[in-house]
Amino acid sequence: MGRGARPGPAAGGARVLRGLGGMAGGAREVLTLQLGHFAGFVGAHWWNQQDAALRYSTDGEESPGELCPDVLYRTGRTLHGQETYTPRLILMDLKGSLNTLKEEGALYKDRQLEAAVAWQGKLTTHREEAYPKNPNLQDLLSAEGVLSTDGAWRAKPLQNGKENSIRVWSDFLRVHLHPRSICVIQKYNHDGETGRLEAFGQGESVLKEPRYLEELEDRLHFYVEECDYLQGFQILCDLHDGFSGVGAKTAELLQDEYPGRGVITWGLLPGPYSLGEPQKNIYRLLNTAFGLVNLTGYSSFVCPLSLGGSLGLRPKPPVNFPYLHYDATLPFHCSAILATALDTVTAPYRLRSSMVPMAHLADLLSFSGRKVVTAEAVIPFPLVPGQSLPDSLVQLGGATPWTPLSACGHSAGSRCFAQSVVLRGIDRASRTSKLNPGTPLPSALHACASGEEVLAQYLQQLHPSVFSSSYLLLTPCRVVPPYPHLCPSLSHKGLALDGPPKGAAVQSIPVFGALRSSSSLHQTLGDLAEELTRLDLRRWASFMDAGVEQDDMEELLQDLYSLAQCYQEGDSLSN
Repeated sequence: MGRGARPGPAAGGARVLRGLGGMAGGAREVLTLQLGHFAGFVGAHWWNQQDAALRYSTDGEESPGELCPDVLYRTGRTLHGQETYTPRLILMDLKGSLNTLKEEGALYKDRQLEAAVAWQGKLTTHREEAYPKNPNLQDLLSAEGVLSTDGAWRAKPLQNGKENSIRVWSDFLRVHLHPRSICVIQKYNHDGETGRLEAFGQGESVLKEPRYLEELEDRLHFYVEECDYLQGFQILCDLHDGFSGVGAKTAELLQDEYPGRGVITWGLLPGPYSLGEPQKNIYRLLNTAFGLVNLTGYSSFVCPLSLGGSLGLRPKPPVNFPYLHYDATLPFHCSAILATALDTVTAPYRLRSSMVPMAHLADLLSFSGRKVVTAEAVIPFPLVPGQSLPDSLVQLGGATPWTPLSACGHSAGSRCFAQSVVLRGIDRASRTSKLNPGTPLPSALHACASGEEVLAQYLQQLHPSVFSSSYLLLTPCRVVPPYPHLCPSLSHKGLALDGPPKGAAVQSIPVFGALRSSSSLHQTLGDLAEELTRLDLRRWASFMDAGVEQDDMEELLQDLYSLAQCYQEGDSLSN
C-alpha cells in the first residue's frame, strides 16, 4: 500500500477513524503551511507522527480515536481511481532542498502533464544534474515502509552515524504529499555561498512577485474551497532567515483573504549557534525581531519554538530534558522534539469531541494584546510502572515542571496570565490514586475522583487564580522510526525504567505540554529591543538593502517595546 493511500482495515483500522468527523457536520479543517527548511524538518516529523497515529501500534492496540485526523488530512483520488488520504499542506522551500523528492510528489506520478506541448518546432531540453540520493533514504523507508502480516509496523532505530548524515527533511519524510503541496522558490538556493534567502526584506519581496504570489493564492484556493468547516491555518515558519519575511506576507495574505479564521504561527529557530559567524548571527537577530513583530500583526498568536536558550546574540546552552538524550547540533534531533511538543499543544483544536477552535484557543491566550505565547513541555512525562498520576505529579514538585521551548527563558517565578495544558498518554487505570481505603493521603491530588480533576487541581496549585484550560488524553505521542532514538531508558510504551529496557523499542511516550502567556515575555521582548538599539546598522547595510528602510527599523523598535509592555505584571486586571 502506498504511504499516501487511504488505509484499509489491514492498516490498523484507520478507516474507522475516517469520516466520523470532529462535529455533527464534519471535521473543522485546518490548512498547514510550512515555510522554510527547518520548518520542513519539523513538518516531516510532525506528518510522520500523524501517519503513525493512523495505524495500530506494534502490540495490536487500536488508537483511542480522540484526535480527528480529518482536521489535518484530505481525501482525494488518483486518475486510476485509487482513493488517497494526504496532508492538507502547502510547503515552500528553496531550490535544491528536496534532494530526490519530486516537487509534484510521487503519489500521482502516473498523471500526465496537464497539456501536451502543441509547439511543433524544434525543442531544446536543458537537464539539470540530479541530486545524489542519500544512502540512508532506503534504510528509512525499508524500516517503516511496509506492514508485517499482523498489521503492525516493524522497524529498527536509525544508527547514530546515519542520523548525522541527514541533511534535508525529504530524506526521512515517509508520507506522500499531494501534487499541489510543494512550492519551490527557484530564485534562491538552499546550498552554496550565493543566492541565499538571508534577509527579512528578501522574503517579503518573494511574495510581491506575481509568479509566487499567484502560485500561493492558487494553492490556497484549491485547499480552502474543498473545506466545509475551515477553522483556520497553522503556519510553521523559519524565523532565523528570509523565510520570516515570507511568513509575514503569508499571514497578511491569509488575514486579508480569509478574515475571521484562526491563524496560528509557530516561529521556528534551529539549535545552538556559533559566535564565530557574526553576520549570520546579526541577520538571525534582525530576522527574528522583524518576523515576530510582523507576524503578531496578522496572526491570532505567535509562538516561537526552539531548543536554544535565547533569542538574542549571546548564546546560551540548549535546553535539557531529564529523560531525553539528544544532540542539539542535529536538526534531525531538534526538530523531532519540537514536532512532539507541537503534536501535543495543538491537540485542543484537533479533538474529535469537545474541540476548541483555534480562534477560541487564541482568545484564551492572547487577550490584552499579548499576541506572543511560549511553549513548554515535559518529554516524556515520567510515569513509572504501577504508579498513579497523582504520584507522578507530586514527585514533579512545586516548581513549574516544563522545559522551556521558546528560547525565552524559564517562566518559573514569573506571573502566568493564561495557559492551555495537555497531558497525553495516561491510561484510565493510572489516572487516580490506587491507595487502599483508610490509607493516609499523601496529597490533595490523591483525593480527586477523576484524572481531569487531578490535572485541574495540580494546575490550580501551581498557578492559583489563573485561567487554565486543561486536557487529559489517552492517546500517546508516537515515536516510531524514522523518529530518532532519544529515549534509551523507557519501555515500549514510554514508561520510565530503572535499568535498560528489555524487548521492543520505544513506540510511544506520554507528553505534558503547555502554551502559556506569562510576564517572562516582558523581559524577553524588551531585551530583544535593547540588543537591536545597540546595533550599528551601517555595518549591516546589506540587510537594509534587501528591502528594509531606516523607518522600518524605528517602527520595529517601537512595536517591540509596546509588545513587551503588554506583559508587565501590573497591567492586567486578572489575578
